[in-house]
Amino acid sequence: MNTFILETIAAGGYVGIFVLMALENIFPPLPSEIIMGFGGVLVARGQMAFLPLLIIGTVGTTVGNYFWYWIGRRWNESDLRRFIDAYGRWLTFEWADFEKARRRFRRNGEWIVFLLRFSPFLRTIISLPAGLAHMHIGRFLLFTFLGSLVWNGALIAGGSSLAHLMTPYETAAGWVVGGFLGAGVLWYLYRVITWKPRVDAG
Repeated sequence: MNTFILETIAAGGYVGIFVLMALENIFPPLPSEIIMGFGGVLVARGQMAFLPLLIIGTVGTTVGNYFWYWIGRRWNESDLRRFIDAYGRWLTFEWADFEKARRRFRRNGEWIVFLLRFSPFLRTIISLPAGLAHMHIGRFLLFTFLGSLVWNGALIAGGSSLAHLMTPYETAAGWVVGGFLGAGVLWYLYRVITWKPRVDAG
């Protein structure tokens, strides 16, 4: 499995990294930890370079987050509510999740866009309230890019540092990665199956 993932990422090159990182922030089941972690393994093997991988991956992350910022900025609260009620099942978040992110944004200010890049749960959805609040697009892109730069750099460095374990522990590493991916798929299916739109009282 590890070999297949590495070969797939290597075949896609930097363009593939950009596309995967953009999609990872639009559609939940694609984990950045796998994409950039294995990218780090390729860096250690000399098949990719650290800086281009970091910059291109981070630009992809920023583009994916801008998609949600644009939706939040373009629509009003009623439009967002209808969108989340219609498609929240497949995006694995509901209106309550949006309200939680909005409270974080209002309480902590625009810097929360930077800080939540390190959160596996709210790092993408925070873009919606940022757009709805008409956060300045330059600051949104800057904070998103910088937070993503730190996170992606850590993932690449982690993958690079563990690359030497891939060969002697190929089987064990394969089970770990397979378990991680399997857990992600099961989590997604659980969210889809159990998702229910909130109904307003009265």
